[in-house]
Amino acid sequence: MADHVESLVESWLTFSAAAEELGIGPTQVRQLVREHQLAAVRHRVLKEPAVPADFVLDGQVVKGLAGTLMLLTDHGLSDRESIEWLFAADDSLPGRPIDALREDRGKEVRRRAQVVV
Repeated sequence: MADHVESLVESWLTFSAAAEELGIGPTQVRQLVREHQLAAVRHRVLKEPAVPADFVLDGQVVKGLAGTLMLLTDHGLSDRESIEWLFAADDSLPGRPIDALREDRGKEVRRRAQVVV
């Protein structure tokens, strides 16, 4: 059976691919993950840690993602749970939180992230 988070996220980037997209080194990508500015999971098929490709937009980490991830972490969510939350449909937005962040609607997303239980 496929991992739930892997079924929610359409496209993944290994740390090397994410580094290339962001114009930094793979070590810096690891650091961004440690600092909760990016979230990563060990991808079952890729057999290495990967970040959702939607976390990168125009060569940058999506605006508002780091703050949202910090809120989710503060509420006790793991990287896997945070990715699931960001990629699950939310009728109150409407749409997925990651799409709202990519559309520069971070305030709406962070408001919802503050009440995650």
